[in-house]
Amino acid sequence: MTLSTARGWVKSNPTSQNADVQNRFRRPNFKLLGASFLIALCIVAIGFALSLAVTGDEGAHLPKYIERIEPVAGATQTPAQASVVVDLVAGYEGVLVIDGLELETVDLNALRDPTRPGQQITLPPTTVYESGNATLTFDPSPESSISSFSQGQHTVQVIYWPTIEGRGSARAYSWSFEVF
Repeated sequence: MTLSTARGWVKSNPTSQNADVQNRFRRPNFKLLGASFLIALCIVAIGFALSLAVTGDEGAHLPKYIERIEPVAGATQTPAQASVVVDLVAGYEGVLVIDGLELETVDLNALRDPTRPGQQITLPPTTVYESGNATLTFDPSPESSISSFSQGQHTVQVIYWPTIEGRGSARAYSWSFEVF
């Protein structure tokens, strides 16, 4: 038998070493098999854990009429000058109660002068309700009833209601955060 190569014809030797190669069964390497199984099991466990994980707004378990809160519930590294923000769904308004003190709420539209559109306004040192975004925002300042948050835990309660129904149909949601 002859084989063709790029340089010419070569005779093959059936008794050469390559002709005796047989397909033999190798014993499995149990250490390698066990390590592979362990890695596969870990990958499946990580995928399962990620599918069960609840993060962000889903993890806050907010009522359906509250879209976002700041600081988040259970926050432990909140600065003393942090703002408290509650983002309600459109058509709702409310008030903030911080550490048992209900803060006065001012509608941002009431502060604007209709005769001077685009004029810059000064925000009062209290809770500001912005009806266009349905947000309640409180920034601690020396002029407000809460100048800054002291170190420790603080509780915020938002009392909210549909604008067309009024405060008589109010609901409440509370959460706490910790200032470092």
